[in-house]
Amino acid sequence: MQHAKKISKRTRVVTGTTLAAAIALGGFGAYSASAADSEPATQAAAKPAAAKAGNTFESKHLTVGAATDAAEAVLKAAKKENQKVSVAVVDRNGNTIVELRGDGAGPQSPESAVKKAYTAVSWNAPTSELTKRLEQAPNLKDIPGTLFLAGGAPVASGGAPIAGIGVAGAPSGDLDEKFAQAGVAELG
Repeated sequence: MQHAKKISKRTRVVTGTTLAAAIALGGFGAYSASAADSEPATQAAAKPAAAKAGNTFESKHLTVGAATDAAEAVLKAAKKENQKVSVAVVDRNGNTIVELRGDGAGPQSPESAVKKAYTAVSWNAPTSELTKRLEQAPNLKDIPGTLFLAGGAPVASGGAPIAGIGVAGAPSGDLDEKFAQAGVAELG
């Protein structure tokens, strides 16, 4: 009489788990096969959708290098006047491309710089001009992500906004905006 080898607990668990997975996948495969069209799923996934003519458009965007150059020009202009600021450059959609917090800039300045840049690109106008619009439409300040304080400047190409530069941290918005314009000039 032969004695059966004793199977370890680990082997039984692994074997049982593998069997359960195979049964579950087999059931899923049968369901998938019965639900599929005559065309296999792999062929359907291989065909990318083509957009119809007129359903797309092209837009211009700053490169990371250009945005970085603009941000560094801002910090350099601020440093010449012994100002400690933060700068942000956002794309046409308000997404941050570059954000730099200058040495010694206040903790609130990075977020304020992003919001000023976003506001400038959203309306394609310097934020100092936009603050004047609040007199006629005070609810503008309630739009999420915006900051209606001087210090934001739009960047345009062909008359269309492609980016915004926001600066925060100087003692006045006029200085912030002057530094933002140094970034715009760098891109010019």
